[in-house]
Amino acid sequence: MEPDVLVAGAGPVGLALACALLQHGVSVRVVDRAQAPATTSRANFVHARGSEVLDRLDALSGLPEESVRAMTITNYAGDRPMMRVRFGDPGLHTAAPPMVISQARVEARLRDRLAELGGRPEWGCALVGAGQDADGVTAALGDGRTVRARWLVGCDGTGSTVRKLAGIGFPGVKVSERFLIVDARLDTTLDRSGTSGWVHPEGMLGAMPMPGGQWRLLAYDPVFRQDKPTEEQIVERMRHILPERTHGLGGRLLDASWASLFSVHRRLADTYRQGRILLAGDSAHAHAPFGGQGMLTGIGDAENLAWKLALVIGGLAGERLLQTYETERRPLATQVLRGSTAATRMNIAAGPVGRFLRDRVMVPAFNLPVLQRWTTYTTSQLWVSYRRGPLGGRGSRPRSGDRIADVACVRADGIRTRLHAELRGRWAVLGDASLFEAARRRLGEHVVHLRPVDPLPAMLVRPDAHLACTGDPTRWLDGALA
Repeated sequence: MEPDVLVAGAGPVGLALACALLQHGVSVRVVDRAQAPATTSRANFVHARGSEVLDRLDALSGLPEESVRAMTITNYAGDRPMMRVRFGDPGLHTAAPPMVISQARVEARLRDRLAELGGRPEWGCALVGAGQDADGVTAALGDGRTVRARWLVGCDGTGSTVRKLAGIGFPGVKVSERFLIVDARLDTTLDRSGTSGWVHPEGMLGAMPMPGGQWRLLAYDPVFRQDKPTEEQIVERMRHILPERTHGLGGRLLDASWASLFSVHRRLADTYRQGRILLAGDSAHAHAPFGGQGMLTGIGDAENLAWKLALVIGGLAGERLLQTYETERRPLATQVLRGSTAATRMNIAAGPVGRFLRDRVMVPAFNLPVLQRWTTYTTSQLWVSYRRGPLGGRGSRPRSGDRIADVACVRADGIRTRLHAELRGRWAVLGDASLFEAARRRLGEHVVHLRPVDPLPAMLVRPDAHLACTGDPTRWLDGALA
């Protein structure tokens, strides 16, 4: 049986997309060139917006309990604390606070959820060719088989085969900023309730507590020039620089479970769509790891794309709706790219001007509570709004395109619930029965009728928890789904 959507890449973005599509009743096939799932990963932080997306996929269960809640970052100059920033719930009715947890564990939970929905990734299954026509895409696999699907989505990372096959440009640079990562046990007195970071003339170093009593060590190290070092060489280098850059505060590296070296990419795809081929996550945008925005932005792409593809595949919307995917998501990727680049430059500043601005201007500023609240809010991505896009609107708040908080509601059967828990592949009508019926006439069965516990205007909420419109949804739906 031909799937509606072929997803290339079984990382967090591809898995999130597959889960979301299955929630909407769309058939999916997921392939990945890797022989098996990853057990380690560079990403290890899920911000509040990421928790919300996982919650709406019904894939959050167990992760908050497993995670480490290291919500403070203390920066040192030598053995002297310079700045302490606290992250937390920005008070916007979120499903869960930020979590320190490996991307590999997030992927494992998404695979479990995919299995619950009737899907599974196909490992050792590389996509090597793709041709498209007016009705679909024919993809060639590395074992000689072909797959016919109505749509192909590349979630296969910065070196995306799908992007290359589609002929989509990926301008930008691979810069010379090289970082060492080591997951290890430490003999240390560092506080596991937060992350510690050190500025040093030879490069910054950070230590973040991880589940299982381990620490994630991250170091900028332009001196370490081996092209393809072994894990043992990386660990030995980290063993040397840990006490040197932390002035002994970091303790001793005992044994390591994983080590890696990476260079930063800064790239943005020319377009997110070429006919029936689309891109999401690192296939479409790549940037520095500072701020933990990569996985967060990618799974946001997946959720945004899923409900739009579902409507088009189900014949409830025209293909014009898919144009809004790039229009809504690409500006965010551009903003994340700028922000992560600025954060990287501040953290690795080596020249006298850069160090002065960081140590004498930025550090005192970020010790202010107002800037700490702003940092939490900014990195959470709860501020993301599509009000300026083609599905957005003007007028009094909330406006079309704004995020709607996870408010308490009552279902039609009288059971209390939360708005975001009721979305999970569905639209929500907060209003009277006539508005609910108007939405169902255009959207089919994937609509739920809710009554907010506290007074709110009548509204139609999109499956990604953004406001479609207030009042009668007919006019908005007629325009959006045309």
